[in-house]
Amino acid sequence: MLVKAWAEGWAIARGTPAPVEVAEGYRIDVGLPGHVVRYVLPAHAPALAARLTTPGTWLKICDAAPSLDERWQVQAPEYLMTAQLTTEPPASRPEYQLQLTQTGSVLDVVVRSQGELAARGKAALAGEHAVIDQVVTEPGHRRRGLGTTVMRALSQAARHRGARTGVLVATADGRALYHGLGWSLVSPVTAARLKTPGDPGEALEPSGDPGEALETPGRGCG
Repeated sequence: MLVKAWAEGWAIARGTPAPVEVAEGYRIDVGLPGHVVRYVLPAHAPALAARLTTPGTWLKICDAAPSLDERWQVQAPEYLMTAQLTTEPPASRPEYQLQLTQTGSVLDVVVRSQGELAARGKAALAGEHAVIDQVVTEPGHRRRGLGTTVMRALSQAARHRGARTGVLVATADGRALYHGLGWSLVSPVTAARLKTPGDPGEALEPSGDPGEALETPGRGCG
């Protein structure tokens, strides 16, 4: 299932322990302040959500509008997407320099201009899947095609290393970019964090977990 690949790749990319399979999906023990544990679920699991009590617990649910009680702080919408990886090379631009490195199962692409960071992204290799994560273009270098450059470099490198299928979770801003590169929407994703007592409850910024009108509310992650 793509949701399993996503969980495994995210853990590899972020350097956390491997996901643990639970009845409802997968648990990742992240161990960070404000992000203690994460559950990646192919469908909403109301009983699980109701019994979780540790502040800093995150849910990633393949459902557009799951019913969650007031303890949960729902985040901006996200979108699980997939594509067949290609070896199409990134465009070469003399004003930008691209560097690809590999550490274990993680590929890192960095694009610089005169030594200044312009864009970056990574891909975690998980079997035949490559999970794309943390693709970012710096504000001063946006609208120059650097997101496409990073994605093609990661796709090409992952393909050469045996991966066949790409998986990512896009923010709303990222949907158009990935769709334009041939990525298909699998499912909307709802992200939610278990609040601490007294938390005012404003939504946080999108979590960055490295789409389009194929969205089907309530559809699970296949």
